[in-house]
Amino acid sequence: MKTEWDYTELAEAYLKRPDYAQSAIDQMLNIAKIFPGGGTACDVGAGAAHLTIKLAEAGLQVCAVEPNDAMRKNGIKRTERFENVSWYEGVGEHTGMEADQFDLVTFGSSFNVCNRQEALIEARRILKPDGWFACMWNHRDLEDPLQKEIEEVLKSEIENYSYGTRREDQTEVINQSGLFGDVVYIEGTVVHDVLAEDFIEGWKSHGTVHRQSKDKFDSINAKIRQVVEAKGQKTIKIPYTTRIWMAQVR
Repeated sequence: MKTEWDYTELAEAYLKRPDYAQSAIDQMLNIAKIFPGGGTACDVGAGAAHLTIKLAEAGLQVCAVEPNDAMRKNGIKRTERFENVSWYEGVGEHTGMEADQFDLVTFGSSFNVCNRQEALIEARRILKPDGWFACMWNHRDLEDPLQKEIEEVLKSEIENYSYGTRREDQTEVINQSGLFGDVVYIEGTVVHDVLAEDFIEGWKSHGTVHRQSKDKFDSINAKIRQVVEAKGQKTIKIPYTTRIWMAQVR
């Protein structure tokens, strides 16, 4: 099953992507009143299981839905130790899940690759009457000196470079559906201390850059490598903000 965004070529690099801020995940679960050892979640666009693992570690029974075969294969491998995780092929607009069965439906860095209104309708269908929808992204701190340099590379190489909907406020989109109550916004910060090589390789997973750069993708990644390697550091500190928009079924 394919979507407009095909992550097959990016799947291995996606393993190098950073985890979400635990503080933000904890806030989300507290607001939804999902406590350790209880609750059911459908993680849509689960990819390489970055969010799936967080939910599984919190004790939820997780159905991970992922359309891309290569991404799903990596996610299955990373979650082998969890008895409370099951994997399925599906997309945000058509998860294949039964109606009214989940306490929480999450979109971790995947809501922006769906038809968002159709995905909200589907989320409402599979949520319990008091369930919660949540979408989230990890945003690099663009004020960080290293990130500023990388932004200069992107903007110089890609005309009219845009983040698309992934850096937009999702409140109005959720409200437009008429399916959910007041939107709750959460954010949590985290600084990842990562190997410079892993950070460089992680850039090869960026679908937003891949789509806009066309035949420049490899050369852009080479220039990002030059920027990072010029620091002469084996490990680097990368600040991120996890931003979550969540709302309860109306």
